[in-house]
Amino acid sequence: MGQNTKSKLTLNCMAIGSLPHKNSEKAMELVEKNFFEIPFWAQLTRLCKNEDMIVQFLENMPSLFIDEENGKTYLETESDKFFEDIEQFFCDYEEIISDLNCKAIEKYAINYSKTFPKFIEIIENTKPAYAKGQIVGPFTLATTLVDKSGKCAFYDETLREIIVKTLSIKALWQIKQMKTANPDIIPIIFIDEPTISQLGTSAYVTISQEEVLGLISEISDLIKENGAMSAIHCCGKCDWSLPIKAGVDIINLDAYNFAQNLSLFSKELDEYLKQGRKIAWGVVPTLDKDALEAADEQTIISIFEKAVKYLTNKGIDEKIIIENSLITPSCGAGSLSEDLAFKAMDLTKKVSDSLKERYKI
Repeated sequence: MGQNTKSKLTLNCMAIGSLPHKNSEKAMELVEKNFFEIPFWAQLTRLCKNEDMIVQFLENMPSLFIDEENGKTYLETESDKFFEDIEQFFCDYEEIISDLNCKAIEKYAINYSKTFPKFIEIIENTKPAYAKGQIVGPFTLATTLVDKSGKCAFYDETLREIIVKTLSIKALWQIKQMKTANPDIIPIIFIDEPTISQLGTSAYVTISQEEVLGLISEISDLIKENGAMSAIHCCGKCDWSLPIKAGVDIINLDAYNFAQNLSLFSKELDEYLKQGRKIAWGVVPTLDKDALEAADEQTIISIFEKAVKYLTNKGIDEKIIIENSLITPSCGAGSLSEDLAFKAMDLTKKVSDSLKERYKI
């Protein structure tokens, strides 16, 4: 990434997927107001279950079975239909990665979003340089879904491959939609991976970092090969060397709570930032309502400065950090009230503007 990318993204603000609104127009008005430079499509988790960060990406995944009687979702791998579906799916996948303009990609459209059409309309009308989309992370999804016997999908190689390739197609579909709306845009696709914070704990003791790295790298590489930037969001403590090794362009953390944890990986981060890759600092606390209610612009700027200092104290050049920093909330705002979500989005924009002024960006 060259100087042009740096100058356009430096200290800009982005948001994480979810908002608490039940009215999609109101939600997207908030996006237009505060994130016109990098608009995003909001996941409206209170509107309906299809807006959930897991469910939203399951549509047309082969092997997916929903038991209407008990409401359970699982992956069915024993039926004749599964073998027919999987054969067609892999054919579709090969066609799609060869040509995003093929008809097959529309089969895997994200219809479980009320805000996506408005998001595309914003891109068409305002022609921003960047726009943000998202998918659930492959590790998070593969450790959430189960087969008919209740076994975690991650432990089945075929199911793991289906999950990675489904999510890849969902990412590529978004890239195609954004680039159709504005051919000059650089899409930023976030891979939302909260569960990687648990990698190495007793819950996932048999899963190696290399296995997870492979899943994330496969999706990240495809995103980048198709003219977009890849990003990872994790709102817990995690081993940040994993997404760095996976080659993502942006890492996004809960910097309100875990900035010091990031500094443990200063050696890897130094090289990462020198390559022009980015840290998106989640400095506005959306996971702590009391902290958000008490927060003001200066409080959040102090959190940002403290986070940067953890890295400069490890010998990383401040200029390189600032040049490659973005400002975000710590996580999605779907669990907040609409008023608090408004405050979080407003604070994110104000802090971004203040820091740009301070550092003369």
